[in-house]
Amino acid sequence: MTRPYAEVIGDPIAQSKSPLIHRFWAEQLGLDVDYRALHVPAADLAGYFAARAADPAWRGCNVTVPHKVAALDHVADPGDVRGTIGAINTVFRQEDGTLAGTNTDAAGFWTPIAGLDLAGKPVTVIGAGGAARAILWALARVGAGPVTVMNRNVLKAAGLLAAFGLKGQALPLGPAAPPAALLVNASSLGMTGQPPLSLDLSALPEDAVVYDAVYAPLETDLLAAARARDLDTVDGLEMLVGQAAVAFAILFGAEPPRDRDDALRALLTA
Repeated sequence: MTRPYAEVIGDPIAQSKSPLIHRFWAEQLGLDVDYRALHVPAADLAGYFAARAADPAWRGCNVTVPHKVAALDHVADPGDVRGTIGAINTVFRQEDGTLAGTNTDAAGFWTPIAGLDLAGKPVTVIGAGGAARAILWALARVGAGPVTVMNRNVLKAAGLLAAFGLKGQALPLGPAAPPAALLVNASSLGMTGQPPLSLDLSALPEDAVVYDAVYAPLETDLLAAARARDLDTVDGLEMLVGQAAVAFAILFGAEPPRDRDDALRALLTA
């Protein structure tokens, strides 16, 4: 019998730490499964899902940039993710063998900051892609706002605010961040191989939190600037591990051993 496996797909994909995370948890639990990274260009997305649907050993996949919205066109959507978050990051095989999509990014984003009271507090989100959708959905659920979305395409940013019923403003990417209780980089800016993200954070109050979803590199220019101001920070590994934990349970039917997060983080930062 072929060994069960799951994957993470994207374009690019070499930077992904998901295989390290899922393999670590599988080894800790003694599960005989594998988890791989696969480069899938946009033009190959439909063919990828068709081929994997015919492979009984395939448990599903995580979906990363730039496929989180496009993947919805190729799988079932029983939880109406299209009508809520509008992007998926996990595809799994249902009991009848068909493929379905869900989103674990929102839970992964929220876990590290669950203690923050953001109701009625100003928040700034950079980016308007799949990760930003999950983050804005979570912010709407806790009544955060006003929300500023900074993005190269201002119309797209404004559309997201409207889609999630958030009061706020859409701004072009500029040299300075507006005042906010929470600043989140949900874009790929600052990621290895991508343009840098350099923001003047002087308008942020002393109790602001700066959260960067980028995890390669782990110490981004944004986080370095925040730490220079002695602001609280959340790095990309927090969200990555959080969303992966939910996905692992979906893909492999077992809860990951979160009591070993320190060992996992040491592995990821080695």
